[in-house]
Amino acid sequence: MKDAASGLSAQPAYTDSGDVVNYIDGRQVPSTGARRQAVYNPSTGQVARHVALSTIEDVNAAVAAAKAAAPAWADTPPLRRARILNRFLALMNQHTDELAAMITAEHGKVFTDAQGEVARGIDIIEFACGIPQLLKGDFTEQVSNGIDNWTMRQPLGVVAGITPFNFPCMVPCWMFPVAIAAGNTFILKPSERDPSASLFMARLLKEAGLPDGVFNVVQGDKAVVDALLEHQDVAALSFVGSTPIAQYIYERGAHFGKRVQALGGAKNHMVIMPDANIERTVDALVGAAYGSAGERCMAISVAVLVGDVGRKIIPALIERARTLKVKDGMHLDAEMGPVVTKDALQRIENYIAIGVEEGAELLVDGRNFTVPGHENGFYVGGTLFDKVTPDMRIYKEEIFGPVLACVHVDDLGAAVDLVNRHEFGNGVSCFTSDGHTAREFARRIQVGMVGINVPIPVPMAWHGFGGWKRSLFGDMHSYGEEGVRFYTKQKSVMQRWPENISKGNEFIMPTMS
Repeated sequence: MKDAASGLSAQPAYTDSGDVVNYIDGRQVPSTGARRQAVYNPSTGQVARHVALSTIEDVNAAVAAAKAAAPAWADTPPLRRARILNRFLALMNQHTDELAAMITAEHGKVFTDAQGEVARGIDIIEFACGIPQLLKGDFTEQVSNGIDNWTMRQPLGVVAGITPFNFPCMVPCWMFPVAIAAGNTFILKPSERDPSASLFMARLLKEAGLPDGVFNVVQGDKAVVDALLEHQDVAALSFVGSTPIAQYIYERGAHFGKRVQALGGAKNHMVIMPDANIERTVDALVGAAYGSAGERCMAISVAVLVGDVGRKIIPALIERARTLKVKDGMHLDAEMGPVVTKDALQRIENYIAIGVEEGAELLVDGRNFTVPGHENGFYVGGTLFDKVTPDMRIYKEEIFGPVLACVHVDDLGAAVDLVNRHEFGNGVSCFTSDGHTAREFARRIQVGMVGINVPIPVPMAWHGFGGWKRSLFGDMHSYGEEGVRFYTKQKSVMQRWPENISKGNEFIMPTMS
């Protein structure tokens, strides 16, 4: 995988310069509109290709294709659906590096991190291959005289997913494998900033034998999102992104009678107790704060330093933040690549300036960072603040960049109260050597995903992903058994055969008598 002379990945970089288009009814389809948007290589700052932004007519065509394919796909036995996904799984494993290079070229995350993203997406596909077991209902014999009762789970029909730029493979895989395995047809609206991975997966699905119309991709912006929200034939919609947009999608979708699952923003804390192993904690914190340039909804952006632990940990954090290997993502020894766009770069640098203005102590400044040979790339260096307080914007707001804020508290109770007061409740971790502390923390914290000595506690494929408070709008988490429930509806059947039907009218509820 490595060129010894250059340190670069042996996997060739993604170089396709053609327009990224839609995928409808089993084929690539240009948009009916004239609007196009640039897709950048974040490492160089240059335009790599363009994405065609779709129109309402394009959305209507995708929904029509999905609606036409829905009856036959819903009637396909779950085992046959699973076998197609099994072939897709094999193709994803075969093409992991190619897909990872595509992600690095458009998002900027380092190649090894992109490989990890694809691997986590593959986990969900593997989970979805077990759909025959997951769709089993319950059966009760003789609920009343001569009556049996059972439940079944059936698909919703046409469903859609709107996914963010930071995980162009993994987050779509949170949605469509489970939805398709459950018998739905699917429309994906990927981020327009890094859209190529969506078409790549569409081609692999077709190669695996997925019938035309079952999986469709519509490129675009807010116009496409609104068209999906308003379309009467779209039964459910899943979204991952910022909280303001998640709330908008949840409320708008509910207004039009859709089932909606909208995952919003985060401000994830790592609580570090005085008894934590300092060396291992620093390793975990640096990776969680600066990996993928902080462009993760599960990134640690606040270190809560309990008691005197700050005296031991901050010098090590300063050293590590200053010496991060920030390079073009195709270097296999890179620890951090660029951020996704110039706008993201400017937003992050503006937040750093706000932190200074608010009185936080800037220990490491990542502004005006350049990588030799990539002077026009969208690079921000690792940034570290100390003496941050809960009233500061850099504490309250999601920055979505490589900026770590350190807050000091006296004890575990104060740390728990601090985390619980925040409007977001996505992820949190606690580093400690004490089992009682860990147990109390896990029980008392008001956050959806908790790590104990685990910096990024993203649940495995069969458990499900989702936060609390303003990090989730809706009732069900992504993937896992909750994902199966989201993409299906339960039907209850009560059955009695003619020889047991009593004569005459019945005006009472069936009972166990």
